[in-house]
Amino acid sequence: METGEKKAIGARNFLYPMPTTLVGADVNGKPNYLTIAFCGIVQASPPMIAVTLGKMHYTNEGIRENKCFSVNIPSRHLLEATDYCGIVTGKKEDKSGIFKTFYGKLEKAPMIRECPVNLECRLVDTLDFGGTNEVFIGEIVESYSEEQYLCNGIPDIEKVEPIVFSMYDNNYWGIGKHLGRAWSVGKKFRENINENRKENDM
Repeated sequence: METGEKKAIGARNFLYPMPTTLVGADVNGKPNYLTIAFCGIVQASPPMIAVTLGKMHYTNEGIRENKCFSVNIPSRHLLEATDYCGIVTGKKEDKSGIFKTFYGKLEKAPMIRECPVNLECRLVDTLDFGGTNEVFIGEIVESYSEEQYLCNGIPDIEKVEPIVFSMYDNNYWGIGKHLGRAWSVGKKFRENINENRKENDM
């Protein structure tokens, strides 16, 4: 593959793709859901996740009050409802009836039945870097799914059909084709490198 000259395009967070998630929290006694793309894994054991929310969001109040929240993974079939939850604020519109809500071990972190995967999180820490956002770090106390979305006991990406987000052109995308198995496809590359080194040493 030929490469061209690199061009500086600015100090911006071009991390692709971004997940599309629905963060849930009980606020003033009702479940509320907010669409969030700034979400990522912190560590595997114990499992922790971070969500970054603008300080103005209604959901933040519930996370702080109840010390817990949920991260729900919507499928492409929930695209319109998911986008809606990012357009309107719970301060002005009641979003509690959009989805069927259920609760798990923590009893205060609302989760969406229609979403293929749900992560129930206990609030561990809140970070404020002085900007317009705050980061909530949660320990995942339980994950939920249905048999129809699982393969060997874990969520199957083809069955879940998650939504990915491109923030710089404000578009949602689906997943593409399967490319290869992790920690496996690189073995052939390694063999070729070693073969080339042997030839160069001769």
